Amino acid sequence: MSNELVLASIIVVLVIVMCAVNPAFLSVHTLFSILRSALVPMVFALAVLLVIISGGIDVSFAAIGIFAAYTTVSLAQGERLDFGLIGILAFAIVIGGALGFVNGIVIARFRLPTLIVTLATQGIFKGVLLAYIGSRYMAELPNGISWLSTANLISIESTRAYLPMLIVPVVLLVIGAAFLLRRTMFGRGIYAMGGDLEGARRAGFPVVRLQILLYVLVGAVAAIGGLIHVVLGRSANPQDLVGTELDVIAAVVLGGASIFGGRGTVTGTVLGVLLVQIINNSLILMGVPTAWQRAAVGFLLVIGVGIQAVMARRASRRTFVLDTVKE
Repeated sequence: MSNELVLASIIVVLVIVMCAVNPAFLSVHTLFSILRSALVPMVFALAVLLVIISGGIDVSFAAIGIFAAYTTVSLAQGERLDFGLIGILAFAIVIGGALGFVNGIVIARFRLPTLIVTLATQGIFKGVLLAYIGSRYMAELPNGISWLSTANLISIESTRAYLPMLIVPVVLLVIGAAFLLRRTMFGRGIYAMGGDLEGARRAGFPVVRLQILLYVLVGAVAAIGGLIHVVLGRSANPQDLVGTELDVIAAVVLGGASIFGGRGTVTGTVLGVLLVQIINNSLILMGVPTAWQRAAVGFLLVIGVGIQAVMARRASRRTFVLDTVKE
């Protein structure tokens, strides 16, 4: 049974259980609430998926997202500096890509561990943001993007169910990530690096260039996630997002992405994000404290990593037995 089918089954069972416990759970309002809460984690999860497939771990994506979003919003405040929707989006992507380039150049050129590098840059980006860009809470957004915070794709007034318009770019990003991984040489290079970095180099993949481009892309996607967060919240706070990395990484790992690299799918990641959001929403409806919600996500992460370790061990034993028989 595929990992995606297992996740889908778990989601169905969880929904049935929640409906039995609380019949109000089965409603359009709850569905739209879950989808809305999943938008930002979904974008971040796509970025994390690319890094994990390549054999790395990135914990700086949240810092990059809020850095790019907050900087863009602070510069676009006022009518004279309002770049409009396209300008604001492009500016945020450029900032995110530049920060991702810093990660990529350090990791690729100096061959340093990705976790250590991104952990360091997370602190650097957050410190620079607060020290040189701004530390104040901005309750108003530029006119170029403020209208998006109230724009809905579907609006049902009778049940107060609203599906934000921002679900459209998120869906496009999901489709784009799937196409990138399945249909392009860049995607094949990401899988090859995750499977065996030296093997990918010998196969002719320009590993250094691929790694740098990968982290630039991850930074750009993280910037989009940060901007969506700011728009949905109708405010910009430089203290946001950093600290939410656990939920995102847990969702990607639960979705079947191997922490050892070389394996992962967009479909599994989407299901993993939805599972984490449904669990969080369910715990909120049941009145479970926030601390236990974090514990539940951490528990899921341990289970996901544990299952991967067991499967990897079994696969290595199976390979050993086959090689022994052949000899």
